[in-house]
Amino acid sequence: MGAAVRRRAPHGGHPRAAAALEARRRAAARDAARRGLQARSAGHAEPDHGRAAEGDARMKRQTIAVSVGCPSGIGPEVAVHAAANAEAEARCVLVGDTETLRRAARDGKIAASRLRVVASAQEIEALALGEIGVWGPSTQLAAPAQPGAPDRKAGAAQLAWVNEALSLVQDGTAAALVTGPVSKLAIATSGAPGAKGFSGHTEHLAARLGAREVVMAFRAANITTALVTTHLPLAEVPAAVTPDAVATSCYWLVRLLRSLGMAAPRVAVAALNPHAGEGGMLGIEEETSIKPGIEHANERLAADGFFAQLSGPLGAETAFRKQAAGAFDGVVAMYHDQATIPCKLVGFGEAVNVTLGLPVIRTSVDHGTGYDIAGTGKADPRGMESALALALTLAKVRGRASLIAGTS
Repeated sequence: MGAAVRRRAPHGGHPRAAAALEARRRAAARDAARRGLQARSAGHAEPDHGRAAEGDARMKRQTIAVSVGCPSGIGPEVAVHAAANAEAEARCVLVGDTETLRRAARDGKIAASRLRVVASAQEIEALALGEIGVWGPSTQLAAPAQPGAPDRKAGAAQLAWVNEALSLVQDGTAAALVTGPVSKLAIATSGAPGAKGFSGHTEHLAARLGAREVVMAFRAANITTALVTTHLPLAEVPAAVTPDAVATSCYWLVRLLRSLGMAAPRVAVAALNPHAGEGGMLGIEEETSIKPGIEHANERLAADGFFAQLSGPLGAETAFRKQAAGAFDGVVAMYHDQATIPCKLVGFGEAVNVTLGLPVIRTSVDHGTGYDIAGTGKADPRGMESALALALTLAKVRGRASLIAGTS
Protein backbone atom coordinates (compact mmCIF):
# COMPACT_ATOMS: atom_id res chain seq x y z
CA MET A 1 0.00 0.00 0.00
CA GLY A 2 1.41 3.34 -0.97
CA ALA A 3 1.09 6.63 0.81
CA ALA A 4 -2.40 8.08 0.78
CA VAL A 5 -3.05 10.99 -1.57
CA ARG A 6 -3.39 14.03 0.66
CA ARG A 7 -4.53 17.43 -0.49
CA ARG A 8 -4.52 20.73 1.36
CA ALA A 9 -8.04 21.49 2.59
CA PRO A 10 -9.23 24.87 1.26
CA HIS A 11 -11.02 27.40 3.44
CA GLY A 12 -14.71 28.10 3.26
CA GLY A 13 -17.68 25.86 2.63
CA HIS A 14 -16.05 23.35 0.29
CA PRO A 15 -16.66 19.68 1.22
CA ARG A 16 -12.95 19.17 1.85
CA ALA A 17 -13.01 21.91 4.44
CA ALA A 18 -15.92 20.24 6.18
CA ALA A 19 -14.09 16.91 6.10
CA ALA A 20 -10.99 18.53 7.58
CA LEU A 21 -13.03 20.09 10.37
CA GLU A 22 -14.65 16.72 11.12
CA ALA A 23 -11.23 15.06 11.22
CA ARG A 24 -9.99 17.67 13.69
CA ARG A 25 -13.10 17.15 15.81
CA ARG A 26 -12.53 13.41 15.90
CA ALA A 27 -8.87 13.88 16.79
CA ALA A 28 -9.79 16.23 19.63
CA ALA A 29 -12.31 13.71 20.96
CA ARG A 30 -9.73 10.93 20.86
CA ASP A 31 -7.15 13.09 22.61
CA ALA A 32 -9.60 14.01 25.34
CA ALA A 33 -10.58 10.39 25.86
CA ARG A 34 -6.99 9.26 26.10
CA ARG A 35 -5.78 12.15 28.27
CA GLY A 36 -4.18 10.62 31.29
CA LEU A 37 -4.24 7.15 29.70
CA GLN A 38 -1.12 7.54 27.57
CA ALA A 39 1.22 7.92 30.51
CA ARG A 40 -0.15 4.76 32.11
CA SER A 41 0.00 2.84 28.82
CA ALA A 42 3.62 3.81 28.29
CA GLY A 43 4.43 2.19 31.61
CA HIS A 44 2.26 -0.87 30.82
CA ALA A 45 0.05 -0.07 33.83
CA GLU A 46 -3.52 -1.24 34.11
CA PRO A 47 -6.16 1.31 32.99
CA ASP A 48 -8.10 3.16 35.68
CA HIS A 49 -11.45 1.30 35.59
CA GLY A 50 -13.06 3.69 38.02
CA ARG A 51 -12.33 6.70 35.88
CA ALA A 52 -13.39 4.82 32.74
CA ALA A 53 -16.67 3.78 34.34
CA GLU A 54 -17.32 7.39 35.23
CA GLY A 55 -16.77 8.34 31.59
CA ASP A 56 -19.01 5.50 30.39
CA ALA A 57 -21.84 6.86 32.51
CA ARG A 58 -21.71 10.14 30.60
CA MET A 59 -21.48 8.58 27.15
CA LYS A 60 -23.37 6.05 25.06
CA ARG A 61 -20.67 3.86 23.59
CA GLN A 62 -21.16 1.74 20.47
CA THR A 63 -19.47 -1.65 20.10
CA ILE A 64 -17.79 -2.15 16.72
CA ALA A 65 -16.77 -5.69 15.71
CA VAL A 66 -13.67 -5.73 13.50
CA SER A 67 -12.65 -8.75 11.46
CA VAL A 68 -8.93 -8.13 11.05
CA GLY A 69 -8.42 -9.57 7.55
CA CYS A 70 -5.65 -11.80 6.31
CA PRO A 71 -3.15 -12.62 9.09
CA SER A 72 -0.34 -12.58 6.52
CA GLY A 73 -1.21 -9.04 5.45
CA ILE A 74 -1.41 -5.63 7.05
CA GLY A 75 -4.94 -6.10 8.40
CA PRO A 76 -4.01 -7.00 11.99
CA GLU A 77 -1.55 -4.10 12.15
CA VAL A 78 -3.98 -1.43 10.92
CA ALA A 79 -6.81 -2.90 13.02
CA VAL A 80 -4.84 -2.63 16.26
CA HIS A 81 -3.59 0.87 15.42
CA ALA A 82 -7.04 2.12 14.44
CA ALA A 83 -8.66 0.63 17.54
CA ALA A 84 -6.00 2.29 19.68
CA ASN A 85 -6.87 5.65 18.10
CA ALA A 86 -10.65 5.17 17.94
CA GLU A 87 -13.08 7.78 19.15
CA ALA A 88 -14.14 7.54 22.77
CA GLU A 89 -17.67 6.56 21.74
CA ALA A 90 -16.40 3.45 19.93
CA ARG A 91 -15.77 0.24 21.85
CA CYS A 92 -13.66 -1.89 19.47
CA VAL A 93 -13.58 -5.69 19.53
CA LEU A 94 -11.04 -7.29 17.21
CA VAL A 95 -11.89 -10.69 15.80
CA GLY A 96 -8.74 -12.57 14.81
CA ASP A 97 -5.84 -14.64 16.09
CA THR A 98 -4.89 -13.42 19.56
CA GLU A 99 -1.13 -13.89 19.22
CA THR A 100 -1.12 -12.22 15.80
CA LEU A 101 -2.85 -9.19 17.31
CA ARG A 102 -0.49 -9.11 20.29
CA ARG A 103 2.47 -9.17 17.92
CA ALA A 104 0.93 -6.32 15.91
CA ALA A 105 0.55 -4.32 19.12
CA ARG A 106 4.17 -4.96 20.13
CA ASP A 107 5.44 -4.01 16.70
CA GLY A 108 3.37 -0.84 16.81
CA LYS A 109 4.54 0.05 20.34
CA ILE A 110 1.00 -0.21 21.70
CA ALA A 111 0.98 -1.21 25.37
CA ALA A 112 0.04 -4.82 26.00
CA SER A 113 -2.29 -3.71 28.80
CA ARG A 114 -4.59 -2.09 26.25
CA LEU A 115 -5.47 -5.44 24.66
CA ARG A 116 -8.00 -7.35 26.74
CA VAL A 117 -9.34 -10.76 25.72
CA VAL A 118 -13.12 -10.88 26.09
CA ALA A 119 -15.47 -13.83 25.70
CA SER A 120 -18.96 -12.48 26.36
CA ALA A 121 -21.17 -9.48 25.80
CA GLN A 122 -20.80 -8.60 29.48
CA GLU A 123 -17.00 -8.55 29.24
CA ILE A 124 -17.23 -6.37 26.14
CA GLU A 125 -19.50 -3.93 27.97
CA ALA A 126 -16.95 -3.78 30.79
CA LEU A 127 -14.11 -2.63 28.51
CA ALA A 128 -12.66 0.61 29.85
CA LEU A 129 -11.91 3.67 27.78
CA GLY A 130 -8.64 3.03 25.97
CA GLU A 131 -8.92 -0.76 26.15
CA ILE A 132 -9.09 -2.81 22.94
CA GLY A 133 -11.21 -5.93 23.05
CA VAL A 134 -9.90 -9.14 21.46
CA TRP A 135 -12.64 -11.70 20.91
CA GLY A 136 -11.43 -14.82 22.68
CA PRO A 137 -13.69 -17.31 20.86
CA SER A 138 -12.17 -16.27 17.51
CA THR A 139 -10.69 -19.03 15.36
CA GLN A 140 -7.03 -19.34 16.36
CA LEU A 141 -4.04 -20.22 14.21
CA ALA A 142 -2.01 -23.30 15.12
CA ALA A 143 1.18 -21.52 14.06
CA PRO A 144 2.06 -17.87 13.32
CA ALA A 145 1.17 -16.70 9.83
CA GLN A 146 4.05 -15.84 7.53
CA PRO A 147 3.95 -12.15 6.52
CA GLY A 148 3.30 -11.79 2.80
CA ALA A 149 2.73 -15.51 2.23
CA PRO A 150 -0.80 -16.66 3.09
CA ASP A 151 -1.46 -20.39 3.15
CA ARG A 152 -4.68 -22.40 3.18
CA LYS A 153 -5.03 -22.08 6.95
CA ALA A 154 -4.72 -18.31 6.72
CA GLY A 155 -7.35 -18.28 3.99
CA ALA A 156 -9.77 -20.31 6.09
CA ALA A 157 -9.12 -18.21 9.20
CA GLN A 158 -9.82 -14.86 7.59
CA LEU A 159 -13.19 -16.08 6.32
CA ALA A 160 -14.02 -17.50 9.74
CA TRP A 161 -13.23 -14.14 11.34
CA VAL A 162 -15.62 -12.36 8.99
CA ASN A 163 -18.37 -14.78 9.96
CA GLU A 164 -17.56 -14.59 13.67
CA ALA A 165 -17.54 -10.78 13.66
CA LEU A 166 -20.80 -10.78 11.73
CA SER A 167 -22.34 -13.04 14.37
CA LEU A 168 -21.53 -10.45 17.04
CA VAL A 169 -23.55 -7.91 15.09
CA GLN A 170 -26.38 -10.29 14.34
CA ASP A 171 -26.90 -11.19 17.99
CA GLY A 172 -26.83 -7.54 19.06
CA THR A 173 -23.50 -7.68 20.88
CA ALA A 174 -22.03 -5.18 18.38
CA ALA A 175 -23.69 -2.30 16.55
CA ALA A 176 -21.64 -2.50 13.36
CA LEU A 177 -19.16 -4.63 11.44
CA VAL A 178 -15.86 -3.33 10.09
CA THR A 179 -13.85 -5.66 7.87
CA GLY A 180 -10.11 -5.70 7.27
CA PRO A 181 -8.52 -6.53 3.91
CA VAL A 182 -8.75 -10.17 2.83
CA SER A 183 -7.30 -12.19 -0.03
CA LYS A 184 -10.12 -13.43 -2.25
CA LEU A 185 -7.79 -16.04 -3.74
CA ALA A 186 -6.56 -17.30 -0.36
CA ILE A 187 -10.13 -17.69 0.85
CA ALA A 188 -11.49 -19.25 -2.34
CA THR A 189 -8.72 -21.87 -2.42
CA SER A 190 -8.69 -22.60 1.33
CA GLY A 191 -11.18 -25.44 1.23
CA ALA A 192 -13.12 -23.90 4.13
CA PRO A 193 -16.91 -24.30 4.23
CA GLY A 194 -18.52 -21.57 2.13
CA ALA A 195 -15.19 -20.45 0.67
CA LYS A 196 -15.51 -21.84 -2.85
CA GLY A 197 -16.23 -19.07 -5.31
CA PHE A 198 -15.66 -16.31 -2.73
CA SER A 199 -15.55 -13.05 -4.69
CA GLY A 200 -15.62 -10.45 -1.93
CA HIS A 201 -17.20 -9.33 1.32
CA THR A 202 -20.20 -7.72 -0.37
CA GLU A 203 -21.36 -10.86 -2.12
CA HIS A 204 -20.49 -13.13 0.82
CA LEU A 205 -22.38 -11.06 3.37
CA ALA A 206 -25.39 -10.70 1.08
CA ALA A 207 -25.61 -14.47 0.68
CA ARG A 208 -25.02 -15.21 4.35
CA LEU A 209 -27.63 -12.70 5.48
CA GLY A 210 -30.13 -13.45 2.73
CA ALA A 211 -30.19 -9.81 1.70
CA ARG A 212 -32.60 -9.10 -1.13
CA GLU A 213 -30.44 -6.37 -2.64
CA VAL A 214 -27.04 -4.95 -1.75
CA VAL A 215 -25.04 -2.07 -3.14
CA MET A 216 -21.31 -1.42 -2.86
CA ALA A 217 -20.46 2.18 -2.04
CA PHE A 218 -17.38 4.23 -1.24
CA ARG A 219 -16.99 7.42 0.74
CA ALA A 220 -13.96 9.69 0.83
CA ALA A 221 -13.46 13.32 1.86
CA ASN A 222 -15.33 14.76 -1.13
CA ILE A 223 -16.42 11.70 -3.10
CA THR A 224 -19.35 9.43 -2.27
CA THR A 225 -20.25 6.86 -4.89
CA ALA A 226 -22.37 3.73 -5.26
CA LEU A 227 -21.85 1.01 -7.87
CA VAL A 228 -24.42 -0.58 -10.17
CA THR A 229 -22.16 -3.61 -10.76
CA THR A 230 -19.33 -4.87 -8.57
CA HIS A 231 -16.80 -7.63 -9.20
CA LEU A 232 -17.55 -8.46 -12.83
CA PRO A 233 -15.31 -8.80 -15.86
CA LEU A 234 -15.66 -5.63 -17.90
CA ALA A 235 -17.06 -7.59 -20.84
CA GLU A 236 -20.04 -8.61 -18.69
CA VAL A 237 -20.86 -5.14 -17.39
CA PRO A 238 -23.19 -3.83 -20.17
CA ALA A 239 -25.62 -6.72 -19.79
CA ALA A 240 -25.62 -6.25 -16.00
CA VAL A 241 -26.49 -2.55 -16.23
CA THR A 242 -30.26 -2.98 -16.11
CA PRO A 243 -32.96 -0.47 -15.15
CA ASP A 244 -33.56 -2.34 -11.89
CA ALA A 245 -29.86 -2.38 -11.01
CA VAL A 246 -29.52 1.35 -11.71
CA ALA A 247 -32.63 2.12 -9.67
CA THR A 248 -31.41 0.03 -6.74
CA SER A 249 -28.05 1.81 -6.57
CA CYS A 250 -29.68 5.23 -6.84
CA TYR A 251 -32.13 4.38 -4.08
CA TRP A 252 -29.56 3.12 -1.58
CA LEU A 253 -27.10 5.91 -2.27
CA VAL A 254 -29.82 8.43 -1.46
CA ARG A 255 -30.52 6.61 1.80
CA LEU A 256 -26.83 6.67 2.71
CA LEU A 257 -26.57 10.38 2.01
CA ARG A 258 -29.71 11.08 4.03
CA SER A 259 -28.25 9.16 6.95
CA LEU A 260 -25.24 11.46 6.75
CA GLY A 261 -27.45 14.53 7.18
CA MET A 262 -28.47 15.48 3.63
CA ALA A 263 -32.24 15.95 3.53
CA ALA A 264 -32.45 16.25 -0.26
CA PRO A 265 -29.31 14.66 -1.74
CA ARG A 266 -28.11 15.75 -5.17
CA VAL A 267 -27.02 12.64 -7.05
CA ALA A 268 -25.40 12.40 -10.47
CA VAL A 269 -25.90 9.16 -12.38
CA ALA A 270 -22.89 8.37 -14.55
CA ALA A 271 -23.15 7.10 -18.08
CA LEU A 272 -21.70 3.77 -19.16
CA ASN A 273 -20.38 4.86 -22.54
CA PRO A 274 -18.09 7.73 -23.56
CA HIS A 275 -19.89 11.06 -23.85
CA ALA A 276 -23.04 9.46 -22.42
CA GLY A 277 -23.43 7.45 -25.60
CA GLU A 278 -23.41 10.47 -27.91
CA GLY A 279 -27.07 10.05 -28.82
CA GLY A 280 -26.67 6.34 -29.50
CA MET A 281 -23.55 6.59 -31.67
CA LEU A 282 -21.33 5.21 -28.88
CA GLY A 283 -23.79 2.92 -27.14
CA ILE A 284 -27.45 2.65 -26.25
CA GLU A 285 -27.40 1.68 -22.56
CA GLU A 286 -28.00 5.28 -21.52
CA GLU A 287 -31.38 5.17 -23.26
CA THR A 288 -32.35 1.55 -22.64
CA SER A 289 -31.17 1.09 -19.05
CA ILE A 290 -29.90 4.18 -17.26
CA LYS A 291 -32.71 6.65 -17.98
CA PRO A 292 -35.43 4.11 -17.13
CA GLY A 293 -33.47 3.22 -14.00
CA ILE A 294 -33.47 6.85 -12.87
CA GLU A 295 -37.24 6.99 -13.41
CA HIS A 296 -37.75 3.83 -11.37
CA ALA A 297 -35.55 5.19 -8.59
CA ASN A 298 -37.54 8.42 -8.40
CA GLU A 299 -40.75 6.41 -8.12
CA ARG A 300 -39.37 4.22 -5.33
CA LEU A 301 -37.93 7.14 -3.41
CA ALA A 302 -41.22 9.04 -3.64
CA ALA A 303 -43.15 5.99 -2.44
CA ASP A 304 -40.92 5.84 0.65
CA GLY A 305 -41.18 9.57 1.30
CA PHE A 306 -37.58 10.39 0.34
CA PHE A 307 -36.75 13.40 -1.80
CA ALA A 308 -33.63 13.62 -3.95
CA GLN A 309 -32.41 15.28 -7.11
CA LEU A 310 -31.22 12.63 -9.58
CA SER A 311 -29.38 13.97 -12.63
CA GLY A 312 -28.14 12.00 -15.60
CA PRO A 313 -26.92 10.10 -17.32
CA LEU A 314 -23.81 12.29 -17.29
CA GLY A 315 -20.36 11.49 -18.62
CA ALA A 316 -18.52 9.84 -15.75
CA GLU A 317 -15.65 12.32 -15.79
CA THR A 318 -18.15 15.19 -15.59
CA ALA A 319 -20.13 13.59 -12.78
CA PHE A 320 -17.12 12.98 -10.54
CA ARG A 321 -15.48 16.30 -11.34
CA LYS A 322 -18.63 18.17 -10.39
CA GLN A 323 -19.06 16.14 -7.22
CA ALA A 324 -15.49 16.91 -6.18
CA ALA A 325 -16.28 20.59 -6.74
CA GLY A 326 -19.38 20.39 -4.55
CA ALA A 327 -22.14 20.39 -7.18
CA PHE A 328 -23.31 16.89 -6.26
CA ASP A 329 -23.47 14.94 -3.01
CA GLY A 330 -23.01 11.55 -4.65
CA VAL A 331 -22.45 9.72 -7.92
CA VAL A 332 -23.91 6.42 -9.09
CA ALA A 333 -21.23 4.62 -11.13
CA MET A 334 -21.90 1.80 -13.57
CA TYR A 335 -18.90 -0.41 -12.83
CA HIS A 336 -16.13 -1.02 -10.34
CA ASP A 337 -13.19 0.98 -11.69
CA GLN A 338 -15.40 3.83 -12.85
CA ALA A 339 -16.04 4.46 -9.16
CA THR A 340 -12.81 3.41 -7.50
CA ILE A 341 -10.36 5.32 -9.71
CA PRO A 342 -11.64 8.80 -8.80
CA CYS A 343 -12.35 7.76 -5.22
CA LYS A 344 -8.87 6.41 -4.61
CA LEU A 345 -7.24 9.20 -6.58
CA VAL A 346 -8.53 11.81 -4.15
CA GLY A 347 -8.70 9.72 -0.99
CA PHE A 348 -6.59 6.57 -1.19
CA GLY A 349 -5.82 5.24 2.24
CA GLU A 350 -8.69 7.19 3.79
CA ALA A 351 -11.68 6.20 1.64
CA VAL A 352 -14.18 3.73 3.10
CA ASN A 353 -16.13 0.91 1.50
CA VAL A 354 -19.68 0.63 2.86
CA THR A 355 -22.22 -2.03 1.95
CA LEU A 356 -25.77 -0.73 1.59
CA GLY A 357 -28.93 -2.79 1.84
CA LEU A 358 -27.71 -5.33 4.40
CA PRO A 359 -29.64 -5.79 7.65
CA VAL A 360 -26.42 -4.81 9.44
CA ILE A 361 -24.00 -1.90 9.15
CA ARG A 362 -20.76 -2.88 7.41
CA THR A 363 -17.81 -0.69 6.46
CA SER A 364 -14.30 -1.58 5.32
CA VAL A 365 -10.96 -0.20 4.26
CA ASP A 366 -10.53 0.65 0.58
CA HIS A 367 -7.13 -1.03 0.23
CA GLY A 368 -5.83 -4.56 -0.10
CA THR A 369 -3.78 -6.90 2.01
CA GLY A 370 -0.47 -5.10 1.45
CA TYR A 371 1.55 -8.30 1.35
CA ASP A 372 4.60 -6.38 0.10
CA ILE A 373 4.84 -4.41 3.36
CA ALA A 374 3.30 -6.87 5.81
CA GLY A 375 5.34 -7.20 8.97
CA THR A 376 7.44 -4.11 8.25
CA GLY A 377 5.49 -1.64 10.37
CA LYS A 378 4.92 0.63 7.36
CA ALA A 379 1.16 0.15 6.98
CA ASP A 380 -0.97 3.32 7.12
CA PRO A 381 -3.92 2.87 9.51
CA ARG A 382 -5.92 5.88 8.32
CA GLY A 383 -8.20 3.78 6.12
CA MET A 384 -9.20 1.59 9.05
CA GLU A 385 -9.58 4.66 11.26
CA SER A 386 -11.95 6.14 8.67
CA ALA A 387 -13.89 2.87 8.41
CA LEU A 388 -14.34 2.80 12.19
CA ALA A 389 -15.42 6.45 12.24
CA LEU A 390 -18.03 5.93 9.51
CA ALA A 391 -19.33 2.76 11.18
CA LEU A 392 -19.72 4.71 14.42
CA THR A 393 -21.57 7.51 12.64
CA LEU A 394 -23.96 5.08 10.95
CA ALA A 395 -24.51 3.16 14.18
CA LYS A 396 -25.53 6.35 15.95
CA VAL A 397 -28.15 7.18 13.29
CA ARG A 398 -29.24 3.59 12.64
CA GLY A 399 -32.44 4.04 14.58
CA ARG A 400 -33.63 6.94 12.44
CA ALA A 401 -35.91 5.25 9.89
CA SER A 402 -33.34 2.48 9.36
CA LEU A 403 -31.64 4.58 6.72
CA ILE A 404 -28.82 2.15 5.95
CA ALA A 405 -29.97 -1.33 6.87
CA GLY A 406 -32.12 -3.12 4.35
CA THR A 407 -35.64 -3.25 5.68
CA SER A 408 -37.63 -2.35 2.59
